Amino acid sequence: MTGELRRLRSGLGAENDDQPRPFLVRCRFTAEDPAQVIANARAVLTCVVAQMAEWPADELWPQLLPNWFIQRCSPETPEPEHGEPFDIEAWLRQWRAMTPEERAAVDQGPWTLSDWLYYFDPTEEGMGDDRSWWWWRAGTDESGGWVQVATTGWPFGSASLSWLIEASGGTDLVYGP
Repeated sequence: MTGELRRLRSGLGAENDDQPRPFLVRCRFTAEDPAQVIANARAVLTCVVAQMAEWPADELWPQLLPNWFIQRCSPETPEPEHGEPFDIEAWLRQWRAMTPEERAAVDQGPWTLSDWLYYFDPTEEGMGDDRSWWWWRAGTDESGGWVQVATTGWPFGSASLSWLIEASGGTDLVYGP
C-alpha cells in the first residue's frame, strides 16, 4: 500500500523518519459541514489511488466512484467524428478572444470525469506519473476545513485538488503554506 493510500485510509501515521519531509501546502475551505467535505474527498481519492496499479477503462469509473461525485461532474463532451482532428488553432483563437472573466468562468466550472481522472491516470494517456500533489492530511477548525497536500513546490498544479474539494462541498478555497 502506498503512503498516500495509507494516509487516506488511516490518517497521518508514523512516517518513515529516513524520508525527507515533503513541501506541504494547505488548502482552506468553508462548508456547512467541513468534516463531510473531507470524508467525501477522501472517499473519491481513496478509490482513485487504490486503482493506480491496474488503471480501469474509462467506462468503468462511474461504477467505481461515488454516485454523488459522478453527478457533480460535467457531462462528457462527444469525441470528434473519426477523421475530424481537433482544430487547435480555432480553439486558441477562441480562447484568446475571451475576456479574463470568461476564461475564469471556463476554468471554474465543473470538470468532466475524464478530465479530472486524467491527472491521476498512470498510463501513457494521463499524468499519473507526473502528479504535482499527494494527500497528506486534513482537518477542521473554527474557520472551516483544510486539506494539506505534499507537493512538488510552489506554485503547483492545484486545479484537480480544487475540483475535488469543490465537488465534495467545499467553497471559498484559499491556498497557502
